[in-house]
Amino acid sequence: MDYQDILYHEIEGVATITINRPENYNAFRARTCDELIHAFDRAGWNRGIGVIVLTGAGEKAFCTGGDQSSHNGAYDGRGIIGLPLEALQGVIRAVPKPVIAKVRGFAIGGGNVLALLCDLTIAAQSAVFGQVGPKVGSVDPGFGTAFMARVLGEKKAREVWYLCRRYSAAQALEMGMINRVVPDDRLDGEVAQWCNEILANSPTALALAKSSFNADTQHIAGLSNLGLHAVSLFYETAESKEGVAAFKEKRKPRFRGTRRD
Repeated sequence: MDYQDILYHEIEGVATITINRPENYNAFRARTCDELIHAFDRAGWNRGIGVIVLTGAGEKAFCTGGDQSSHNGAYDGRGIIGLPLEALQGVIRAVPKPVIAKVRGFAIGGGNVLALLCDLTIAAQSAVFGQVGPKVGSVDPGFGTAFMARVLGEKKAREVWYLCRRYSAAQALEMGMINRVVPDDRLDGEVAQWCNEILANSPTALALAKSSFNADTQHIAGLSNLGLHAVSLFYETAESKEGVAAFKEKRKPRFRGTRRD
């Protein structure tokens, strides 16, 4: 594949996949998702690769989820909602290699879910986490909600989604959303150290461990599929479209007047 939205690099057993849309805070469009899926498959089934690192270009953002500028009631690609989210989330879990999210800046919305789904998440002190869907007429009703409840506990996951607050890296560490926080200038070195420790271990044992962890939550893929079909219908409503319009116009959305309450 001719990558336009991502960068791909392999060195000494580590594959690094970088979302390369810094001008859009590394928000993903349909093409970005397709390129990420291709890159994860490329690295995941390469016997020379022992660990995969997912990150974002620049200092401002890891990823801020779906690109609202390419969303006008629906995205323009494949998948249930016009973004192959189900395939992207699935491949991160399916590849038999540990995946580390290396987070600088914002990990918001779908970007926060990607960081959550990675096997391990290491963040710079400047990183900021949180969900934004209900503010823009959207939601991730599968791994973003059910899996988050498994990781954080249901009370905290509901808080993250219902209030749409932003959380510092230190707060994300305290709630169990991430594994490690380091000063910004030490992030690359810390991730490299974790990669080296993983590469020293049995790849088959690691693959078995990952598969067994996944087995306990695999039913969430079915919830995600069902939920995304509902979201696809939701995107056709005036309520959801108001969220997108308000985001683009940089104003507060007026959700209540768009539906029968």
